[in-house]
Amino acid sequence: MTVTFPGEEAASANLIAETEVLYREVAVELTAALRGFRSGKTDEVKTAVQAVKDLRVALQMVMDERTRVEKLRKNVAGVVRDYAIDFDAARDEIGRRLACLREAGGS
Repeated sequence: MTVTFPGEEAASANLIAETEVLYREVAVELTAALRGFRSGKTDEVKTAVQAVKDLRVALQMVMDERTRVEKLRKNVAGVVRDYAIDFDAARDEIGRRLACLREAGGS
């Protein structure tokens, strides 16, 4: 059984959104640095390299957080090893089988 606390999924969603904003900002910086480099400003190379590193870190954070959120969603939904247990259907099937046993025992 997994226990989740109120706001935990909201916090995860906020982190994903913030990381995606960071990802876009770094992409803009990288594009500006590449334009400067192409126009002959070699001092932009250091900025471009740092932007690529930041972009890589931001992307990894997004992917890790999305994996974590998906795992939480599966746990909340009762999915185990890619299968969800339908307790209502199981309860109905058990009731049906017990009814069949009762009928067979009474004859």
